[in-house]
Amino acid sequence: MHNSHIPADVIERVTRARGKRHLFDGIAPGRAALVVVDMQNFFLEEGQACETPEARDIVANVNRLAHAARSEGANVVWLQMTQDRDQLQGWSVFYDFVKAGERGLEELDCLSAGHHGHRLWPGLDVGADDLKVEKRRFSAFIEGSSDLHAILRERGIDTVMITGTLTNVCCLTTALDAMMLNYKVLMVSDANAALSDDTHNAALGTFCELFGDVRTTDEVVALLEEGGAESAAAE
Repeated sequence: MHNSHIPADVIERVTRARGKRHLFDGIAPGRAALVVVDMQNFFLEEGQACETPEARDIVANVNRLAHAARSEGANVVWLQMTQDRDQLQGWSVFYDFVKAGERGLEELDCLSAGHHGHRLWPGLDVGADDLKVEKRRFSAFIEGSSDLHAILRERGIDTVMITGTLTNVCCLTTALDAMMLNYKVLMVSDANAALSDDTHNAALGTFCELFGDVRTTDEVVALLEEGGAESAAAE
């Protein structure tokens, strides 16, 4: 698992600007969603083109968060990166330049619906009532990527907790866009994974400085439990 930390200078600036280390003191589970980003075979399975070994190490924390979210009445959403050859023209800059050539096409095919690489990692605790949402860009919230924003708004969700892989790509862009759409956003430091500690921590630092809160699995579970207890007491 990553050695996660926010740079000291970022923490100092954040604390000075906000008057406290963390943005959000609580989570109301009924208005919250755990969003699990791209925990698919293509990213977790050994030998896959985009294998992210650290992603296998966060499975236990992701499952723990999913259980806590369900237990306290929060939504759980499993995002799946979904590509097909019909998208080549609409995302031509990516497939003509960033992922140019046959390897890019092979990776695209591995993320097509129904392919083994597209499926969620078998070790994940996916509940019967959890939501599965396909997305077609790194960020789930950018226009044309998915209907996640509409789904969450229909359910009255105003808070999202981001976990999954890769911290600095799909997790970060989804988190940034969520904040831009006026969600309260938390990234879970030990339930996100990247290809190195440096890229993982740089993404968390960028997010923490201006976009939202970074918490550990233990902290998020505690906030969910506290919020659930407060909701029960108010009924």
